[in-house]
Amino acid sequence: MTRQTFQRCELTEPGPTIEEFEALAIDAKRFNHQCHIFVAWSYLRDHDLLVSIARFRNTLKRFTLKLGEPGKYHETITWFFIAIVAERIDRDPGADWHEFVEQNQDLFTPPPGILGKYYSSHRLDSVTARRQFLLPDLLTH
Repeated sequence: MTRQTFQRCELTEPGPTIEEFEALAIDAKRFNHQCHIFVAWSYLRDHDLLVSIARFRNTLKRFTLKLGEPGKYHETITWFFIAIVAERIDRDPGADWHEFVEQNQDLFTPPPGILGKYYSSHRLDSVTARRQFLLPDLLTH
């Protein structure tokens, strides 16, 4: 039986399971940024970075196709967030979801948020960035 209890991902509540995500048993209106981060975090708790990226991006691409919005998928943003979530998990591998959120508030700030520290809008808005992963073009310290 599929769990359909999440209304909209909030920082205090976990989001959909990997199984729900891969079955596309999620409501697009409820699958917000926090849900994306939660699913990435879930993958990375069980799989290495490359497996997590492959499974997450493939499912997200299928999801945007199902919605009739394949252009909504963004390769660079997807890779960036999965990679940074993996890095943050590595800092405290024993942290549960609530602890992870508390320790990583910068991942949940509204756009441009953390992306704006690493990428110019010119780079992120490019057709190439949507189609393939691009390295950041801004330096941060």
